Amino acid sequence: MRAVIATRAGGPEVLQVTDAPDPEPQPDEVLVRVAAAGVNFIDTYRRGGVYRMPFPHVVGSEGAGEVVAVGSEVTALTPGDRVAWASAPGSYAELVTVKERDALPVPAGVDDTTAAALPLQGMTAHYLVVSTFPVVAGHDVLLHAGAGGVGLLATQLAAARGARVISTVGSPDKETLARAAGAIDVIRYRELSDLTTELPALVRELTGGRGVDVVYDGVGKDTFDASLASLARRGTLVLFGASSGQVPPVDLQRLNAAGSLYVTRPTLGDYTATRDELLWRASELFDLATAGALDVRVGATFSLPDAADAHRALEGRATTGKVLLLP
Repeated sequence: MRAVIATRAGGPEVLQVTDAPDPEPQPDEVLVRVAAAGVNFIDTYRRGGVYRMPFPHVVGSEGAGEVVAVGSEVTALTPGDRVAWASAPGSYAELVTVKERDALPVPAGVDDTTAAALPLQGMTAHYLVVSTFPVVAGHDVLLHAGAGGVGLLATQLAAARGARVISTVGSPDKETLARAAGAIDVIRYRELSDLTTELPALVRELTGGRGVDVVYDGVGKDTFDASLASLARRGTLVLFGASSGQVPPVDLQRLNAAGSLYVTRPTLGDYTATRDELLWRASELFDLATAGALDVRVGATFSLPDAADAHRALEGRATTGKVLLLP
């Protein structure tokens, strides 16, 4: 099979397409022919050495495809079944093994690209809005990178629950996408000369001086201070990513002085800790997509040999919605 490997820790240039042996499923795994693989920031963290990884390694962890073989202990899946997954190392490949526990049955009404686009970013948006800070009608929400994969999905979920979403984006085209997803107000951060001071002032102007109940921040270093300053008293900052870099250590007394604030750093694994919870989140998303109540935007697709370009586009914030590799 063909697969994309990271030869060493570094930039997108370390990604290479190579011929690799076909994987064999372990007793609790299924072997899947990959129809589409998701491209995510966590892939760039692993490629770049931010997260400890062995090198070389086959990149990627998300995708969708058709089961072609099953391990001896697999009971619920058979060859020919369509599945998606958020956590299967080595997904930038023509074939990948997926643990049965992590395989998500794909309904007939969901195509392969939608199925591959939903597991990681969709379930992330779901746990953020439904569980980490459960949004209800009347909440004011600030959401960074509102035209990204998580941003567009989280905006739709929050708006459907009755929240007022304020989104930050980088361009007029992205503003259009964020508004179409349900954002009431959109701030183009590239038009601000000092994000740290100007963004909170704009947010407070939009909220009558109060600030927002929650900030969902997947950007990290560049937005953290502005996010904290945009919160209302006893507001919550949910830091779920670091596309601009990791946030430096923080003096917790800042939370006290700013109004008894909360800060949390969740991960998807802790919100899909059981098979039941994983299937609940996935089934809600698939049901919404099938009913036409959730627009899953695939903003760009690349072939396996162009995986480095996919990483460059993602890290350069040149993408909207979901980025996929199509083997």
